[in-house]
Amino acid sequence: MSRSVSTVASGNHLSLVRAPGGRGTLPRRPPLRRPRVVALGRVQAPDALPARLFLLAYDPESGRLVGRWTKLGRTLRAAALVDLQLSGNLADDNGRARLTKAADPVDPVLAGVLKDIRRVGPRKWRTWVDRRHGAIVRDVRDELERARLIKVERYRILGLFPADRITLRHPLVRRHLLRNATDTLRPARLVTRIDLRDAAVVVLAATGDLRTVVTKDQRARHKDRLAQLAVRVGPVVPALKKALQQAHASASSGG
Repeated sequence: MSRSVSTVASGNHLSLVRAPGGRGTLPRRPPLRRPRVVALGRVQAPDALPARLFLLAYDPESGRLVGRWTKLGRTLRAAALVDLQLSGNLADDNGRARLTKAADPVDPVLAGVLKDIRRVGPRKWRTWVDRRHGAIVRDVRDELERARLIKVERYRILGLFPADRITLRHPLVRRHLLRNATDTLRPARLVTRIDLRDAAVVVLAATGDLRTVVTKDQRARHKDRLAQLAVRVGPVVPALKKALQQAHASASSGG
């Protein structure tokens, strides 16, 4: 019985072994390298984009969420809108978020955002990025705590100001999400073949300045690729960019 043998990607070096019966030699190739797989056990990485970005915004070294609360909130709002659009719950109608007849999402955070849009009516994407951006950080945090993906300890700074101390219960989940996100920046991967959810994570992280996902140097080196991915993700990305620019301008002017 003949067997086909694959070569490893790192080279084609062959070693020789003696053939059966002592006649000549046969080439023996090194064993095939298998791709590394992150073993998450029974723990599942969250599917909802806001939950993914929340975990990725966590800095394992400092034990804190990166960036300002207002910036992270708008980024999570944008993630929820992209998720609802990818799931078919929202469609773009000349720059406005339009409801569809798709079934409501199971995720409570996404369902809450959709319910709010249904109650208020069609508005521009940027309106929904800005709306309740502080509340969504707490909402996503609470859902991740209920899912036992994070541990939240409440305490007071100087005994006066309430704060949260967040700990990852399963660091491998975050590592898995980070690898999927940054893998989209590899030039060898065709932009058109990248999963839209992974593309959304890296584009929103870059737009929201989440440097735990995309560093400043990576943003500069992959500027064109990020722009191409942003086009695929859709109209929420420029809406987030404008919302953050306006928020920064207002903060700078004291408004």
